[in-house]
Amino acid sequence: MEKSDILNLKSEMTWVLTLDIGTSSLRAMLFDATAQPTGAEVQIRYEMHTTADGGVEADPDEMFEHACHAMDQILAAAGPDAQSIKAVGSDSLVGNILGVDAAGRAVTPVYTYADTRAAREVTELRARFDERAVHQRVGTFFHTSYLPARFLWLARAHPDLLARSRWWMSLGEYFLFRWLGRRVCSFSVASWTGLLNRQELAWDRELVAALPISVEQLSPLSDFDTPLHGLVPEFAGRWPTLKSAAFFPTVGDGAAANLGSGCVNPTQIALTVGTSSAMRVVLPGPTSPHSPLPPLSSPTEGGERGLGVRGEVPPGLWAYRVDKNDELIGGALNEGGSLYAWMESTLRLDDATRTEAELEALAPDAHGLTMLPFLAGERAPGWVSDARADILGLSLNTRPIEILRAGLEAVAYRLDLVFELLRTVAPDAHEVIASGGALMHSPVWTQIIADVLGVPVMASGEPEATSRGIALLALKGLGVINRMEDLPARLGVSFLPDAGRHEIYTQAVKRQQKWYNLLIKEKPTT
Repeated sequence: MEKSDILNLKSEMTWVLTLDIGTSSLRAMLFDATAQPTGAEVQIRYEMHTTADGGVEADPDEMFEHACHAMDQILAAAGPDAQSIKAVGSDSLVGNILGVDAAGRAVTPVYTYADTRAAREVTELRARFDERAVHQRVGTFFHTSYLPARFLWLARAHPDLLARSRWWMSLGEYFLFRWLGRRVCSFSVASWTGLLNRQELAWDRELVAALPISVEQLSPLSDFDTPLHGLVPEFAGRWPTLKSAAFFPTVGDGAAANLGSGCVNPTQIALTVGTSSAMRVVLPGPTSPHSPLPPLSSPTEGGERGLGVRGEVPPGLWAYRVDKNDELIGGALNEGGSLYAWMESTLRLDDATRTEAELEALAPDAHGLTMLPFLAGERAPGWVSDARADILGLSLNTRPIEILRAGLEAVAYRLDLVFELLRTVAPDAHEVIASGGALMHSPVWTQIIADVLGVPVMASGEPEATSRGIALLALKGLGVINRMEDLPARLGVSFLPDAGRHEIYTQAVKRQQKWYNLLIKEKPTT
């Protein structure tokens, strides 16, 4: 479909305002009817608050003010063209929650996916439930990233905050609640909580019944394509050009990144390395009319996707939602750009150009180090909430640049484990498309990952794939496009694997996993 055909479907001036609510920054952008940036962009940077006991939090009202200021600035940058904004869409870091009182104000911090203080509650949940059955029902494990353990931790550590909170919602929900006076949670964001029944597309009542909250305290569920209208008077006066705009429910950042990078079907695996990292593939969900899979309640043997039972989620991976029809199967690591930044700062490698050149000059796995990169606990594929980082093999000859290279390789090894699991559900996947600021700023790291995986990795040609994914969803919701494929993503440089390096790394993956089993998986309890 040509751009001119797209533009003729709707007004030639149909713009979408996107908000990407991330771990380290909030970005507002404007996209046109062909999902291309108009040039108007605002980024506000911030830092999460960390505590010695594993807390990773944010101030919800400070985050809300960041969002409001970003909206102010992007509308000012648009000038008279702001009249063309027909929709506002957003994505957010998912696995975050905050409590809101009866007056509509936040009474707790924002607790993020990286907060590991609920590790004790994870153990409790595993003792109370059949985790394998829960995993198939809601698509997630018991882990500090998800809400079941978080709510039990709050009951233990902060019962006063639990009692003061009338509603529980994510940041994106909170923003829409403040702007439009409505509570709504997309299937996408809900799937990241660990409380969405993936077959029924409803809050899982069995799990909620075991928690110190009620279903009524969670937001009503909706698909992304059901927009909200009508800013409350305060914001209708502040942003008059948005009074008639459609505000779409927030979706998960991982879903948006997949769509924006062009990974919209089972032949493409998306790799994203930003603050954290993930690999994901879009597949028809068990509730989709397009799904070849029967409901989970009536499984058949010999699944077409390489699974023992059709419709199951592979052990070690999660199943989130893109929308009511499509699931996002994959695995995420807490480590990505955050590990790079921590090592860069700690090792005092402050010249980025020189660092990249020195990294490239090092041979693969030649430093004699094995790193377990769990600075913030482990997610996929082992899901050990209280895992901690280790570096094995240090000597007096070890240089800072070698430690950094070992860290980048270590993350690649963990991604390789996820990749091999994904191949069991997406055997036809022949492309890995990479996006995310951390990878885009380090071609060496992208090449390492290609060598570890042993398949070509193509860099996305979309510099802001996540925001573009939101724009695509909004354009589809407005009826400007019918399918995501109507506006294909651009591709960039292709990183081809080297067979010799791949063999070296294959052995290194095994070595890392041996130490993982000894130090993390099988460590004695005290």
